[in-house]
Amino acid sequence: MQKEEGRKSLSEVHGSVEASNRKGWRKLWAFLGPAYLVSVGYMDPGNWATDIAGGSQFGYALIWVLLMSNLMALLLQSLSARLGVVRQLDLAQASRAEYKPGVNYALWVMAEIAIAATDLAEVLGMAIGLQLLFDLPLVWGVTLTVLDTLIILVLQSYGMRKMEAFIVALVAVIGGAFFVEMVLAKPDMSELITGFIPTLPNETALYIAIGIIGATVMPHNLYLHSSLVQTRRIDSSSQKGIWSALKYNFIDSAIALNAAFFVNAAILVLAASTFFKAGMFEVAEIQDAHQLLAPMLGTELAPLLFGIALVAAGQSSTITGTLSGQIVMEGYLNIRIAPWLRRLITRLIAIIPAYLVIILYGESKTGALLVFSQVVLSLQLGFAVIPLIHFTSDKVKMGVFANKMWVKILAWAIALVIIGLNVQLVINEVTSWLTESENPWVIWVTVIPACIAAALLLIYITVKPLFDRRSLGKASRIPHGTAVTLEDINKPIYSRIAIAIDFSSVDAIAIRSALAQGGTQATYLLIHVVETAGAMVYGSTIADKESSVDKVALKSYADQLVGKGYNVEMKMGYGNPKRKIPAMVKEFNANLLVMGAHGHNLIKDLVFGTTVDTVRHRVDIPVFIVRENQ
Repeated sequence: MQKEEGRKSLSEVHGSVEASNRKGWRKLWAFLGPAYLVSVGYMDPGNWATDIAGGSQFGYALIWVLLMSNLMALLLQSLSARLGVVRQLDLAQASRAEYKPGVNYALWVMAEIAIAATDLAEVLGMAIGLQLLFDLPLVWGVTLTVLDTLIILVLQSYGMRKMEAFIVALVAVIGGAFFVEMVLAKPDMSELITGFIPTLPNETALYIAIGIIGATVMPHNLYLHSSLVQTRRIDSSSQKGIWSALKYNFIDSAIALNAAFFVNAAILVLAASTFFKAGMFEVAEIQDAHQLLAPMLGTELAPLLFGIALVAAGQSSTITGTLSGQIVMEGYLNIRIAPWLRRLITRLIAIIPAYLVIILYGESKTGALLVFSQVVLSLQLGFAVIPLIHFTSDKVKMGVFANKMWVKILAWAIALVIIGLNVQLVINEVTSWLTESENPWVIWVTVIPACIAAALLLIYITVKPLFDRRSLGKASRIPHGTAVTLEDINKPIYSRIAIAIDFSSVDAIAIRSALAQGGTQATYLLIHVVETAGAMVYGSTIADKESSVDKVALKSYADQLVGKGYNVEMKMGYGNPKRKIPAMVKEFNANLLVMGAHGHNLIKDLVFGTTVDTVRHRVDIPVFIVRENQ
């Protein structure tokens, strides 16, 4: 098994929960949490729309789809957790390490589409919930959902366990509300049991079944889970520690996903035992379901609980959507922006189609939009599931923790079912569009090429690892693993070293660390950026006091080092250090950059993070980051 280095997934909470030095129920308690954050994606408002549509149109007939989806989810989420625990990479990071940049950009786009579809369901769900509880117009509710971007900031400041506790509380609200709804609905248990026999009455049932699968097994959850399990600090140096972590994470997943199955089944059963039983087969809107519950169940408590649970589901999904978006962007593109800004961008993208549907078609079409968003999610599943199976089956990188044969068979069977259903859906939909469209050529030049491109991408990510392993097998026939003769190990590797200076107590440590890397043989460049308001405007033409003082101080450092026999140059920059430092480093043709850990922070750091974090991603050389307590 290979150890893979790089920036940690969700670095601000990575390894923040101690789980290695616990025993018994305390150890189990330490691992409980990540799957609950994942489970809210299995009971978000998008699920409600598909469950209500399925229950009202086909009664209990599609419960088997929920059960099958839950079993699929349990296996796939356990694979996602396995990837995170063993390789300490999330799914997006593993993809970036495996595929070429072009493929990764395409997979990133697919993942972003899935997250946007998820966010659309959250936007509409929250807006509908606010409308049901407070009679707020849907357009206003959609607008107010922008404000919940602030919640993720508050929760993250309190730590991972507080965030998990908040999510568990929301899940408890949802589960408790629907438990009461189930008791009030009094479903026919004999008919309910027959719903576990697989049947698909017609093509509409297939469409809803695919929507249920897309609403249950969600692509963004696979990215999310592989990252969240890394918030636990485990004994990763021993097989026993890793096996223990895998066991407890599976228990966490089983408990949380079964709770999600109960909620989804309760919604479908509620719709089947009320609307379908009364002959109301066209109830697909959440608003209609809410209005009809009181007269059909004989109590005003039912719609109230329904509305409260809907708001709780939408809010909990908001938090996990934020984390998923951060994981996907950082993992695929190696770009980090502040979570609140990431959330705001995603939310604005989701609001646009919600506004368009409400304004152009009216509030009555929001249910159809919710179901469509879940079908879009299902169409993205293959692009996350197939890489996940490959990565967790790789014996070279997973070692003894690679998938067993029976797990691989089940996983590939699930992938085939998902892809097969999606192919059938795409064929049906495209055929229908070509038949009904007045200008079918538009579909031929837009939709058809997009489908072909998606199919080729799916084929590529399916077969590429197989060919790679075959090539590796051929190469491994020659002797390998032989030690080589170590030569010139005392010779410095770096010959041109840039040192970022900010005139703080960390300067001495940065300079000493740089000199240890290059010795007297290297050439050093001392760089400092003046970032006053005047420097931002006038650049190098500024002649203020700070610029003059800084220049004298920088020359003092250079003279001291030259006096000790080192080859030193100096350069001043003016403006934003995040842009100026990388530019000066590249101009100097440095092969190592040494920086202090704190640096100067500007207002823009709220958007892009610290100066150090931004600079290290704008240079293509190693960055040595030193701290004051070294």
